[in-house]
Amino acid sequence: MKKKLGTAKTMMTTNMLSSLTKKERWVIVAVLLGIAVIIGADIATDYHEGVRSWHIVAEGAVAVSALVGILYLLSGSFSLKHSLEVERNTSEELRQEAERWKNASKKYLQGLSLAIDTQLSKWHLTDSEKEVAFLLLKGFSLKEIAETRKTSERTARTQAVSIYAKASLSGRSEFAAFFLEDLLPPTTPARA
Repeated sequence: MKKKLGTAKTMMTTNMLSSLTKKERWVIVAVLLGIAVIIGADIATDYHEGVRSWHIVAEGAVAVSALVGILYLLSGSFSLKHSLEVERNTSEELRQEAERWKNASKKYLQGLSLAIDTQLSKWHLTDSEKEVAFLLLKGFSLKEIAETRKTSERTARTQAVSIYAKASLSGRSEFAAFFLEDLLPPTTPARA
């Protein structure tokens, strides 16, 4: 439970500090440090002048509060820097993992690509329709296909409909399932 509270507190501190720029954090630290120094000097002067102790204690509390604020900002900055470094490392690890997967599966993907191209040829698709078919399988929207191919969205839609008709398939879902359904692991029946 304490670990969860500590993590939540760190996240809250990180979120609050991330809204401040590095320059803003350092300006606040400098202001708080200035306040602590000025109050420290005032306390020393007041002490030598014999000012009442409650006044010195009150000013001391303000100086300590300023120092605590400085420590809070600095610890938050270090926490933010650490979180950013962890995120960078995680991002890099994920990028490397994706690259490894891509390299390891390259020959299988090329084989799948050739098999798909063979099937598209059996359906007597034109080269343009084949290009649209591959983009559909990659998950492109008709708008994205039109932009990629520098055609209108209407042309992309017409070609997609032609692909489905030549393949005797009802639409995009059935088209994608024709090629990809067997790639997914079999589902097991749900237990009652």
